[in-house]
Amino acid sequence: MSVAGVPLAPAQAPQLRRGFWHRLCRWLIGLSGWRVVGQLPDLPKLILIGAPHSSYWDGVWGLLMKIAIGIDLNIMIKREVLDGPLGPILRPIGLIPIDRGAATDVVGQMVARFASRERMWLGITPEGTRRAVKQWKSGFLRIARAAGVPVQPIYIDYPSRTFTIGPLMHAGDDLDADMAAIRAQFRPYRGKRRNTE
Repeated sequence: MSVAGVPLAPAQAPQLRRGFWHRLCRWLIGLSGWRVVGQLPDLPKLILIGAPHSSYWDGVWGLLMKIAIGIDLNIMIKREVLDGPLGPILRPIGLIPIDRGAATDVVGQMVARFASRERMWLGITPEGTRRAVKQWKSGFLRIARAAGVPVQPIYIDYPSRTFTIGPLMHAGDDLDADMAAIRAQFRPYRGKRRNTE
């Protein structure tokens, strides 16, 4: 099914089965007016970061787009969401529960996941919350550097109803400089309730 502004997963990306849910989500995205601007990289492994994250609707549109594109994207999400009534629905579509209160080695766990798989795309909201934050969490950069995988920024923009694909980047030795450069790229884009500070 061809839908303007909704690409299909690149050949090397981890793939979802293209059945009823894939077709339904492509139809819903087509009706909604949301679209993807740019081209996803044809890579077997990467970390995808999306911002600004200011509403639960980001997750709704993001999940619909993930299924519509056909990418088996693992998404880190706070454990409380998956412990509720939506857990049985959300777990099978690749959501990874993160216990933000426990002293767990999330970076180490994600690096081990990357090492154990031939293909893996991991989705992270670097703000870590829907509220405005002064500082982004650096976990995505630490995972990218340790796992040797690139970072793909996705700019969420509600006024234009777009998910814009930014330039692919690799984590260097100076995480602070990398973070400042990445955050600057997100500033022109506006979430449902705010932009990126």
